[in-house]
Amino acid sequence: MASLNVGNLGGYLRDQRRQAQLSLRQLAEAAGVSNPYLSQIERGLRKPSADILQQLAKALRISAETLYVQAGILEERDRDEVETRAVILADPSINERQKQVLLQIYESFRKENVLDDAGSSPDGARSAADGDTMPQPSQPSQPSQPSQPS
Repeated sequence: MASLNVGNLGGYLRDQRRQAQLSLRQLAEAAGVSNPYLSQIERGLRKPSADILQQLAKALRISAETLYVQAGILEERDRDEVETRAVILADPSINERQKQVLLQIYESFRKENVLDDAGSSPDGARSAADGDTMPQPSQPSQPSQPSQPS
């Protein structure tokens, strides 16, 4: 497991708390942790568990995965996926069912691209050798010539 990056996590939590316009006390209460403990996390003096990070994420209405990345629990290479998921989950203009459907579609595209990476050309197109036939552009039809009487 990666080492915890507590200093960056604390600053990130503080920024998120301020953006949410919550006091330290309000966030601590919403997350079910003590005020002094949350203060120590924000100052980089404590290493919160994944459970505590999940509680804080829920109280801040952000994805727990985002906090896991900040804490160094998830690998940096997972950040793009985490951020995409967080944006989808945070979008107030779509309902929960729509969010879950979007996440399923997103995940299916990611899995498809992982499978494609082995046989893809540099531009990401698959060749006919990969077993897929590439659609050919249709040829414009030529207007038929009226037949000449013989």
